[in-house]
Parts: sequence; C-alpha cells; structure tokens
Amino acid sequence: MNQTGCIKYGHVAETALPYGAAIERVRELLKEQGFGVLCEIDVAKTLREKIGAAFRPYVILGACNPNLANRALSAEAQLGLLLPCNVVVQELDGRTVVSAIDAQAMLGIVGNANMAPIADEANAALARVIEGIAKAT
Repeated sequence: MNQTGCIKYGHVAETALPYGAAIERVRELLKEQGFGVLCEIDVAKTLREKIGAAFRPYVILGACNPNLANRALSAEAQLGLLLPCNVVVQELDGRTVVSAIDAQAMLGIVGNANMAPIADEANAALARVIEGIAKAT
C-alpha cells in the first residue's frame, strides 16, 4: 500500500496511517529533521465555514527549518514570499496521502544561485519525512 513518488512540484507518499495519526507522525518527522510547524491550515474546515463547501480532510502544515530559513532570507530579502515549506496531509479516495513541496522547484523561480544548496538541504530533509511517513504503520 505504501508508495512514494514525485510530481512536478513535490514529493508524495501514501501511508497506512489514518488521517489524524498521519498528521501527528508528520509533525514528529518534521521535528526530527529540524523543522517546526509555524502554521496549520485545515482546508476542509475553512471551506466549510467560509463558503459551505464539503471538502475531504485536508491540512496544510507550514514547516520551517530555522537554520535554512535564516540562510535563505539572508541571501534573498524577499524570499519570505515563498516560505514556509508546505506539507499536505489529506484523505484521497480512501487513502491517506502526504506530500511535501520540492524546494528546488519553489526556490528555483528566484534565479539566485545561492538558493540551490539551501534548496538541496531542504529537499533532502523533506524527502526523509516523506520516506518516513511511507514506512509508518
């Protein structure tokens, strides 16, 4: 059941964990990789409250690694427009799916060569989160 893969702008994994447990495990995995969760957006709740729309369980975790953020913001003053690194946990067709932004895709639009090694480090850490959630049972 557990599979990992890539999309053009991120990395995706399916997990055997139920939705709520997956959110908690992702938080733990992010912490292990030096990330904190700055914000949590419950998309289903927001859409229900704002426009009355029914939407599947879907949460966006805004993750930040302070060391990487400091380096990136020091190299590119307006980079805050692209932060934090988003990780999504959702129920999709009866499965729990977790995805994380591809930092190279996100930071590549800046056009600053100093961003590449920072994005590589972020991607490596986020890939470990995705691999960890794929193995979770």
